[in-house]
Amino acid sequence: MLNNIMVGIGGLAVSNTPGKVIKTMALGSCVGVVVYEPRLKVAGLLHVALPDSKIMPEKAVKLPGYFADTGIRALLKELSKFGINPQRSVKVKLAGGANVMDAENVFNIGKRNILSVRKLLWKSKLSPGAEDIGGEISRTLSIEVDTGRVTLYSPSKGEWDI
Repeated sequence: MLNNIMVGIGGLAVSNTPGKVIKTMALGSCVGVVVYEPRLKVAGLLHVALPDSKIMPEKAVKLPGYFADTGIRALLKELSKFGINPQRSVKVKLAGGANVMDAENVFNIGKRNILSVRKLLWKSKLSPGAEDIGGEISRTLSIEVDTGRVTLYSPSKGEWDI
């Protein structure tokens, strides 16, 4: 646990510290976006809860990672502080966007989060190289700074890499 950088709902973290693991838990309808720059060994993780900040602009100012539109922008800005041009050199992976508490599909928050994240990445000329999205399970997501290894965990499924 000492080597973990924990990211809460709506949070984001970027690190180039050897030995660190960036981790987030409880990706139900939320979407985790991981970015890795292999040459510089810089890892980033964003935990998106909702697709659009227009519903709570004041929250977007305080916690930009909470929304896909402000979170993707904030993550790319943080990566640029490490000298990274995301359009040229990063690997992107997505996880989450499940339907865990909306049996009637009334809100489709997971699906809307996935679509919003993909659209915003596409507008930034980025696309996920791997995804583990949808379904009905909550996921824990982590990325190793040293290697870029992305691991998922769910009590019902165990641990796996994407």
